[in-house]
Amino acid sequence: MKRARLLALFVLVPLLCNAQEITVAAAADLQYVFQDVTARFEKETGAHVKVIFGSSGNLFTQIQNGAPFDLFFSADIEYPQKLEAAGTAESGTLYEYAEGKLVLWTAKATHLDVNRGLQVLLDPAVKKIAIANPQHAPYGRAAVAALRNEGIYDKVADKLVLGENISQTASFVASGSADVGLIALSLALAPSLKESGIYTEVPVDEYPAIRQGAVVLTASKDRRLAQQFLAFVKTPAVVKLLKDYGFALPNAH
Repeated sequence: MKRARLLALFVLVPLLCNAQEITVAAAADLQYVFQDVTARFEKETGAHVKVIFGSSGNLFTQIQNGAPFDLFFSADIEYPQKLEAAGTAESGTLYEYAEGKLVLWTAKATHLDVNRGLQVLLDPAVKKIAIANPQHAPYGRAAVAALRNEGIYDKVADKLVLGENISQTASFVASGSADVGLIALSLALAPSLKESGIYTEVPVDEYPAIRQGAVVLTASKDRRLAQQFLAFVKTPAVVKLLKDYGFALPNAH
């Protein structure tokens, strides 16, 4: 009996070691929707998907430095375009999966009237405004563009608090470290923030389109599975899911 158990263990260990797994580098605005996407993919395929979230710029740098990712879902399509041009991404796999939307979000407890739009940021009661770091986060660049478009950037610059990525930016506001923030609609629609806060969309003509793109990376250890995951993201069910989380579909407006 003991010998039979040992034989079964020796058979099982290689199977476990060969379990399919891919690692996805993903923009922080995908944090909540990708929980659902990866769960559905894993259920369908039996494979495991590990997702590393961060700012698109930082993830781009990590990929250039050899980080072991299989796919890259960026909030700025220019990053995967650069990887494809450099041969770091598989040619022909570039896919524009969505456009992000910027919103002004605050906790209900602040009683700020965000329906006034960005002009509310001039209110003396607003001491700190959270945005993502524009150096490497597309939503941060969009926030700065919107503030400049409204003609208030210089008036509120000293109030700005920079998050490492858009998820951390949202956390600053949710925790009270900032009074209000410019965050991704996809995060504002997540259950926790939706219940605790209120938001208004920043008009899309006030900032450059946040075009989001994905690629399979040449360093992928399982390109077949990586391409399968990318194909899964293109299915109608996932496209609808992205829309439900506030993403605009490319060329849909």
